[in-house]
Amino acid sequence: MNKKITIIIPCFNEEKYIAACLDSVLNFDYNQKHMEIFVVDGMSNDNTREIVKEYEKKCNIIKLIDNIKRTVPIAMNIGIKMSSGDYICRLDAHAIYPKDYLLKLLKWSQKLDADNVGAVWLTDVKNKTKKSNAIKKVLSHKLGVGNSNFRIGSNDIKEVDTVPFGFFKREVFDKYGFYDERLTRNQDIELNKRIKKGGGKIYLIPFVKCTYFAREDFYSLAKNNFANGKWNILTAYYTKKLNSLSLRHFIPLIFVFSIIFPIILSLFDGRFIYISISILLVYFMVIFLVSYKLKDENTDFLNIVKSFLTLHVSYGIGSLMGIIESFKRLLNDKI
Repeated sequence: MNKKITIIIPCFNEEKYIAACLDSVLNFDYNQKHMEIFVVDGMSNDNTREIVKEYEKKCNIIKLIDNIKRTVPIAMNIGIKMSSGDYICRLDAHAIYPKDYLLKLLKWSQKLDADNVGAVWLTDVKNKTKKSNAIKKVLSHKLGVGNSNFRIGSNDIKEVDTVPFGFFKREVFDKYGFYDERLTRNQDIELNKRIKKGGGKIYLIPFVKCTYFAREDFYSLAKNNFANGKWNILTAYYTKKLNSLSLRHFIPLIFVFSIIFPIILSLFDGRFIYISISILLVYFMVIFLVSYKLKDENTDFLNIVKSFLTLHVSYGIGSLMGIIESFKRLLNDKI
């Protein structure tokens, strides 16, 4: 196969991960004459740029490109517009990829005549502790990530709403548009929903897998998922479309709201507090049961419970803050 493939890796402050990512990319069993690799960096202030520059010196298919606005959709659009490939492969610096990753995605993209194909996302952690192993388990479980097929896996190739990263035909961006540069998060989901709405086909290829390295402490987990939850709402605000997201993205918001709203009502009628207490009791019963089943010699019950709680609450509160920010922006637009 001599199709040219443009690989785009958006990054910012990825000194702990970028070298392993690039090593795995350079190990692809695909002729490098038909590859170009753009590392589009948001002006990192750690050692990321120095590391990439060393790779750039050794391998002329790697190019470090500046992204002064720092966001992923802008990075992707910069790379796409500079690309000369027949296909665009969006990769993440926080991940590593198997040797046959590129070849298999190209094969199935052509075989299925797909607009976008993607792999299953295996969650791992670099530094294995009881805490980080608990986070890893939660981010691979349905109670943590819902029915997201690319996270929990699938037995068969299936048509889906979104895939991680993405392996696109180049003409997809001419047909359906580029990444929405207003979105700091959820830009992959929004683009894939747009492709689907336009009649495009997106497939998950379950026997192609990549390894994504998760956050390893509760603060980082909370910070990341707070932003994810917030941008669920802001994505709907900017696109004016709720169908750019799926129901699972709003479950943590519903959970948090079902706790907070009765507490507010209890200021007027104390009996409402029992609604919040009942919901919390049911929630912790489910979390405790699942956590007990998930514990093993590499982690423990308490860390798994903390991981679920951190994930759900931070995501839900992030979505709540997204609603507040959306209302503020609506008011500002009217003034």
